[in-house]
Amino acid sequence: MEHQRSKTTWILGIVGAVLIIGGILRWGVLQPYLIPSPSMEPGMAPGDRILVNRLAYRLWAPTRGDVVVFAFPKDTKRTFVKRVIAAENETVELRDNQVFVNGNVIKEPYVKQGDYPPYGPELVPVGKVFVLGDNRRESEDSREWGLLPKTYLLGKAWMVYYPFRRFRIF
Repeated sequence: MEHQRSKTTWILGIVGAVLIIGGILRWGVLQPYLIPSPSMEPGMAPGDRILVNRLAYRLWAPTRGDVVVFAFPKDTKRTFVKRVIAAENETVELRDNQVFVNGNVIKEPYVKQGDYPPYGPELVPVGKVFVLGDNRRESEDSREWGLLPKTYLLGKAWMVYYPFRRFRIF
């Protein structure tokens, strides 16, 4: 009887610890988000669910290529997902359907092909980043509403976890 009680206590303790750690991760570190639009195709499609590391930008600065979740500057109750194209003190320019950072074309294997209008050149000041959707023709991004203040960053996308056939880690 005593052995059964200690085993039950041990199992309940483990279950409780898992639930507490899961809650901390869910609300503190990892948070799920839904991709609502085609702006990040082909890598992320409408309906995809992603996990976001909410501590990422408390510990380090965003860098080119990061997929970020942020509060939309025109309505901070909304969240957007885009890719960092240029960070602080970098000059960004879009022309001939290519992106140039500091005068050099960057490789973007993740971009959905298509024409998009020129932009810049523009120097990204300290405290801001320039973000674009991977589907440039279907994206509301820094070209439209300006540079994103880093204080609006909510986290860095970590993985697509659903649907399972689209699972991938960034």
